[in-house]
Amino acid sequence: MTNVLEKEFTIGDIVYLNSSSKYNELTSQFALENCNTGVWDFHINTNTVNYSKEAKNILGISDDSLANYHWKKSIHPEDIDQLLSNLNSHYNGKTLSYISEHRIKDTNDKYKWVKETGRVVEKDTYGNPIRIIGIICDITERKEKEVALSLNLNIITNQNSRLQNFAHIVTHNLKQYAGNFESLLEFYNTSETEEEKKELIGLLETVSKSLSKTIGSLNEIVSKQLEKKLERKNLNIHHFIENTIKFLELEISNKKAIINNNVDSDIFIYSNRTYLESIIQNLASNALKYCHPDRALILNIDSHLTESGLLTITVADNGIGIDLEKYGDAVFGLYRTFHGNTNAEGVGLYLTKRQVETLGGHIEIKSIVNEGTTFTITMNTKKSS
Repeated sequence: MTNVLEKEFTIGDIVYLNSSSKYNELTSQFALENCNTGVWDFHINTNTVNYSKEAKNILGISDDSLANYHWKKSIHPEDIDQLLSNLNSHYNGKTLSYISEHRIKDTNDKYKWVKETGRVVEKDTYGNPIRIIGIICDITERKEKEVALSLNLNIITNQNSRLQNFAHIVTHNLKQYAGNFESLLEFYNTSETEEEKKELIGLLETVSKSLSKTIGSLNEIVSKQLEKKLERKNLNIHHFIENTIKFLELEISNKKAIINNNVDSDIFIYSNRTYLESIIQNLASNALKYCHPDRALILNIDSHLTESGLLTITVADNGIGIDLEKYGDAVFGLYRTFHGNTNAEGVGLYLTKRQVETLGGHIEIKSIVNEGTTFTITMNTKKSS
C-alpha cells in the first residue's frame, strides 16, 4: 500500500513531496492556478530557478525562452538594489521571509509589477542558505490604481491649496479695501471745504473701481478652481505696481511716504492676475504698516531681467526692520507677528510666500532692525512648457 506521505505531486513543472492528502494537493494546485499566483524554487549555489506554469505565465516566458532567461536582468534597474537588500536581509536571518514588490520585464520587453514572497527552506552544514522557495503574483492592476489614486490626491491637494489661498486673499486683502473706505469716509465727514470733499470722493471712486476689479478677479478664480492649472496671462508688472500705488494713495499721503516704481515698464510676466496683485499689495502695505516712526518711508521697487527670462524684483524699505536672528525661521509663518501691532494678523507674508511659490517663484528676506527690510522675488517671466 502506498504511503500518502511519501507520494510526490506536481504544481506546474515543480515536483514536491506530498505532506498531506490528494485532496489538499488538488485544492492547492487549483488555488494557485486560479488566483494568478506562481511558484518558484531558487537554488542559490547554482543561481538557477525553477518556475511553475503560472509563474512562467506571469513572467511572460515560455519553455523555449526559459534557457536564456536571467531573472536579475529582467528586474527594473530602479528596483534591483532594494530587491537584493530584501533577499540579503532574509538570508541573514533579519526577516522571517523575503518580500519584494518590483517591476519585471518579460520577453516582450514590457514591464509589469509583481509581488514576491519567499522563505529559505534549505541550508548547508554551515548554516548558509542554499535554497529558497516562494510565490509570485501579478500586482500591475493594483499599482496602476495606486498611481491613479495618488494623481487624484495630488490634484485634490493642489485644489485645496488654491482654495485656501483664495480664502486668505478674501479675508486679508479685502480687509485693506474696507480700511480704506473707512478712513476716506472718516476724512470726508470731518472735511471743512467742498474742495476737500471733492478730492476725497475722487479717492473713493478710485478705491471702488479697484475693489470691483479685485472682486471680478476673485470671481474668475472661483470659476477656475476645478481646473488643474492656475490660469495665467502675460501681464505688465510695472502697471500692477502703479495700480497698487493708486490704491494706497491715502495711506501713502498720510504717512508722507515715497514709493519709487523703478521696474522696467517693458517687462511682462506670465502670471496669474489676482496672485500678482496680491503679492505687490501685501509687500507695499507691509512696508507702510511697519514704517519707522522717526522718518518718512521710502520704498524702492526695482527689477532685473536676465536674457533667459529670469526676473528679480526687489522691494526695499527704510522701515523698522525685523530681527531675523530671532524670527528668521518664522517670518513667513501663518499667524506670526513680530512688532506687537494690534492690527497685525500674521497672514500677509505667509500668503505672499505661498502665492510666489504657486507661481513657480522664490522669495527671500534681508532685514536689519531700525534700518529696513528688503524682499527679493525671483521668478520666470516666460510661459513654462
